[in-house]
Amino acid sequence: QVQLVESGGGLVQAGGSLRLSCVASGPTFSSYAMGWFRQAPGKEREFVAAISRSFVDRYYGDSVKGRFTISRDNAKNTVTLQMNSLKLEDTAVYYCAASGSSWAITSIARYDYWGQGTQVTVSS
Repeated sequence: QVQLVESGGGLVQAGGSLRLSCVASGPTFSSYAMGWFRQAPGKEREFVAAISRSFVDRYYGDSVKGRFTISRDNAKNTVTLQMNSLKLEDTAVYYCAASGSSWAITSIARYDYWGQGTQVTVSS
């Protein structure tokens, strides 16, 4: 079983940047594809970014392409989400997730483990 703990959320002005981190427990982090999702109040959880376990494949949601970057460090059991040029509509709780798939996965249903989430609030 994998436990995921996110950090790095907070309050930032529009146009600013934040860097989210997710640390995974256990020795098998490199066996999982990783993803970030977000959920705004009153909305469904949506895909943000994903990275394959081999680092080769990375996918992004349309609303964050060109602004967000996902990366991972298997030696540190960590996946990060660098968020630049933040917009008001990026405000949400951001969740880290792990999938047993080899490939970068965009479907929520394919993720097996989830973190508790970290709040990101973008102000005007």
